[in-house]
Amino acid sequence: MARYMRHQFPFLGIPSPDRRRLLREVLGGVRPDRTALLADSDSLWTRQEREYQYAACDLLVGGATQLVPDDLAALAVLITTKSWWDTVDALATSVVGSMVAADRYTCDRVIDRWIASENLWLARTALLHQNKWKASTDEDRLFSFCLSRASDTDFFMRKAIGWALREYSKTAPNAVRGFVEEHVEELSPLSRREALKRLDT
Repeated sequence: MARYMRHQFPFLGIPSPDRRRLLREVLGGVRPDRTALLADSDSLWTRQEREYQYAACDLLVGGATQLVPDDLAALAVLITTKSWWDTVDALATSVVGSMVAADRYTCDRVIDRWIASENLWLARTALLHQNKWKASTDEDRLFSFCLSRASDTDFFMRKAIGWALREYSKTAPNAVRGFVEEHVEELSPLSRREALKRLDT
């Protein structure tokens, strides 16, 4: 497990199904309220082994509907601490995305700051937060975000651009293909390849 994650973190060696079963046993059928959810997630994040951060992500995903826009500040701390794609992507697509969908007016302003952030992981979260929105995706916003970070040379940023576009291509294939063709010089080869992967098979 540690080798797969490029030895970024130590692991207990607990597979995901077992980890989730243990978490259910610990919770005993009780769903944490918003205060407990944030406190427990923060506490788990301080533990050394990576499974604790995964457990925090599971808690937050399960309780995302309880969170409010002000909680994006707490999530930003988690996103920028012990950062790697495994936890960041889970928070981006299943927690932040849910929060933004529930309150676009308030949350969009925060996400606008994140996409412009010097922190790679906040910007990646902004790129990916609509990944599960399907037909509800704000196309103009997605394309604008992709272009705003298209010049980034970081692998994780270029991959995120491609992934976000590929997910949207499941809903709007022609729009994604047209966007990539129009901006072929701006988007990196990696981003273009990832964006069109589903369309070129």
